[in-house]
Amino acid sequence: MDTGTHVVMGIALGGLATLDPVVNSDPTLFNAVLVGTIAGSQAPDFDTILKFKNNAVYIRNHRGVTHSVPAVLMWGIAVSSVIHAFVPHVDFLHLWAWTFLAVIIHVLVDIFNAYGTQAYRPFTDKWIAHGFINTFDPFIFSLHVAGIIAWILGADPGYTWLIIYTVILLYYIKRYIDKREIVKKIHDHFPTTEKIATSPTIKQNEWRVAITTDAKFYVGSVENGHIQIVDEFEKVPLPDSPLINLAKEDHNVAAFLSFSPVYRWEISDYDDFTEVRFIDLRYRSKGHYPFVAVVHIDDNMHIMSSYTGWIFSEQKLQNKLLVGDSPI
Repeated sequence: MDTGTHVVMGIALGGLATLDPVVNSDPTLFNAVLVGTIAGSQAPDFDTILKFKNNAVYIRNHRGVTHSVPAVLMWGIAVSSVIHAFVPHVDFLHLWAWTFLAVIIHVLVDIFNAYGTQAYRPFTDKWIAHGFINTFDPFIFSLHVAGIIAWILGADPGYTWLIIYTVILLYYIKRYIDKREIVKKIHDHFPTTEKIATSPTIKQNEWRVAITTDAKFYVGSVENGHIQIVDEFEKVPLPDSPLINLAKEDHNVAAFLSFSPVYRWEISDYDDFTEVRFIDLRYRSKGHYPFVAVVHIDDNMHIMSSYTGWIFSEQKLQNKLLVGDSPI
């Protein structure tokens, strides 16, 4: 989820913690728990600072190790221990339990959007992205804002958030059913479908889909249950050639390939170099595919420049390639 939603979820869990008799009976512990749930709901995204390094490092690691099983255990202990150092007389077990729950929920909700996480590390490095909740969901965010306002106005925080989270749970079930129906329709239309990547938009009845069949990639949208294919591409495997093998060794391209499950590639020859471009098909927006990896290789088989990331105009992409990206 986006940062704002994680923040309001942390506040919500602090309110929900008042259902715990130990927390409810100790104002200092309640304040410590509220700080813990807010901090815990943000902690796994600490890896966002990697963006200051470069996009390749960020793409390879964001929602990776920091969202793994060992990290979830570590964040709960680390955050609650720091808070407990300032208020050592409060009950550490209850402080840790609610902080730990905030961390778990952060990672849990992240697996339901299209970006996903590597939440099952170290058991597998596979990206888990169920793709039926938008990274920013207006309904979920609005419910949290309404709950915070109700709390400020005097509503009982525990029961208020219990009701709201029951509604949100039902909403998740509804969105899962929506996705399942879309997947079924796609399989009916394309019997040779091998993989489907779904990306819900902020509009309830609009989805983006990227479909992999045995021979083609299809990119489309689903609106009110109707599937519309807007692009299709031949499914051509990457050739085993010196040019492609060199491109795959580039740190930007390697980061892209480690993250993107559905992409096409193209090679363009220019006077002084050859461009190899990899294009993720999941994020089509306004006729454009913004998530790419591009590498320029000269006639002597040396990498001149490369870039990976989200880019929304060809001119900006070329400017990025001229500036270059810092190596890992």
